Amino acid sequence: MKTFLNFAVIFLAVLNSFGQQTKVAKQEYLKSAYDVQDSVMIKTRDGAFISAMVVRKKGITTSKPVILQYTIYVRDKGRDIKTLKEAADKDYVGVIAYTRGKRFSPNEIFPYENDANDAYDVIDWISKQEWCNGSVGMYGGSYNGFTQWAACKKMHPALKTIVPYVAAGPGMGWPSENNVFVNPNYEWSFYVGNNKYLDTIAGNDRQRFRKMQNKWWETGVAYKKLDSIDGTANKLFQRWISHPSFDGYWQKMAPYGKEFAQINIPILSIDGYYNDSQNSGLYYVREHYKYVSKANHYLIIGPYSHLGAQREGDAVLNGYKVDSNALINTKKITYQWFDYILKNGQKPEILKDKINYQVMGANEWRSASSIDKMANGFLKMYLSDNKSGNFYALNSQKPVQKNYLYQEVNFADRATQNNDYYPDPIIRKEIDTSNGFIFISELLKESMLINGSFLGEIKASINKKDMDIGVTLYEVMPNGDYFHLSYFIGRASYAKDITKRNLLKPNEIESIPFSNTHLVSKQLSKGSRLLVAINVNKNPFSQLNYGTGKEVNDETIEDAKEPLKVKWYNDSYVKIPVWK
Repeated sequence: MKTFLNFAVIFLAVLNSFGQQTKVAKQEYLKSAYDVQDSVMIKTRDGAFISAMVVRKKGITTSKPVILQYTIYVRDKGRDIKTLKEAADKDYVGVIAYTRGKRFSPNEIFPYENDANDAYDVIDWISKQEWCNGSVGMYGGSYNGFTQWAACKKMHPALKTIVPYVAAGPGMGWPSENNVFVNPNYEWSFYVGNNKYLDTIAGNDRQRFRKMQNKWWETGVAYKKLDSIDGTANKLFQRWISHPSFDGYWQKMAPYGKEFAQINIPILSIDGYYNDSQNSGLYYVREHYKYVSKANHYLIIGPYSHLGAQREGDAVLNGYKVDSNALINTKKITYQWFDYILKNGQKPEILKDKINYQVMGANEWRSASSIDKMANGFLKMYLSDNKSGNFYALNSQKPVQKNYLYQEVNFADRATQNNDYYPDPIIRKEIDTSNGFIFISELLKESMLINGSFLGEIKASINKKDMDIGVTLYEVMPNGDYFHLSYFIGRASYAKDITKRNLLKPNEIESIPFSNTHLVSKQLSKGSRLLVAINVNKNPFSQLNYGTGKEVNDETIEDAKEPLKVKWYNDSYVKIPVWK
């Protein structure tokens, strides 16, 4: 028995040794199976340098299509090379290029500003390499989604397709939303701008920036003084807030207006209902279709967060357990798309039509030929002044007699906050009724789908020249829980033109249209109700508009001497897109 045990120990040791040798051999083989160029420098037309890496399979002499990632995020070298090896393993050449000023680039870092021209130059360089067959595809999320659209500002003939996920839109959804600057974007400038790589210490210091935000809120100093409170100059933040309109500074960064008409390549966009920057990602989709009605442009969208849309979704999102069939493999679909476009392969199965969306609560995917065709009607609901229990009635009939609800907002009072619009949690037991107004519909007599982006028009008069407003849409489920569907936050003075500020006339009734809300698809149950909350935006999480008409960045608590007085008129309405 002892001899047998000794033999077993020796045998296991030999097996373990063999296994280790096999593992080392495999690692050596994998290491030698690729041709890795990790210190490539690409010179741009204006003399700057872009740092890049290229990975190819060894022993392959024929040219291949190239998969390009163009990013500001210089992460661990091994991690980035791993993504390039994925491309090489799928019979492509993998290239990752870092934006101007990052990694080995000696230039200064200015996010967004040079990427359109630089992306063109990177693609031009790639197209002239012997290992490129003349076809380049791009993919990636967030900032990497933006750089793909930036590359389309002036189309290079070698760029054959892009796959942007949750694409950032400078001036459109980042760092502001409908012309209201949102505070969490402040720290990002340090994260990407402090060094050639990523400043993870500053980027992850939530306590530092929360302290800064709270002090700004409590003291009431001007918004432009945020970096003074922080104690560190933030040149990028100052650069951004000096352009509160969607002006030429922002317009030159990505396709704008008629520039979308020249984009004639196939595109696959991926986004999420609960992606914070959804309105910028879908801005590109809508504008592309606006100027190219038959664009070869597909969209996949479902209950995903900003990060979830870039990977495999989130099984639980802000407390909400998503439908099982909503979880997709973004990277797998991306390479299926590349094979389809660049190698004449099969179209990804999920793409039944141009718009492919997951219906929350129904555990199904649907498709439509356009975003507008997701719905076959609208529910037009008026924000009435009639009481309905603890709320006001959300009526389908326009009020016969014009009236209003009165709200007073004291910006000098920092004990209270207005506009709890953020969808976390998505499902909540209670709703804030301490300020603003809440409107609730009758019980739904049949189930229906809400499909698309709600819109509307607020009729209001104020005693000042401007205000920031919030409109939030919920489903009140039969069990009484509130399901957050969508929201709008925006500046009234930019409601009719995001490129030019038009101040309101004090004490006159103004029409304030809104439409840039978050798209959603949700199965509403029979017995549910619709609920709309309207409010003035006043909280520590974004700019504070005191309504003086001065530049909002300059306003301080000294401008809060007179409260904002709002009359919300009962012919204000929302239009909710539905599929009956």
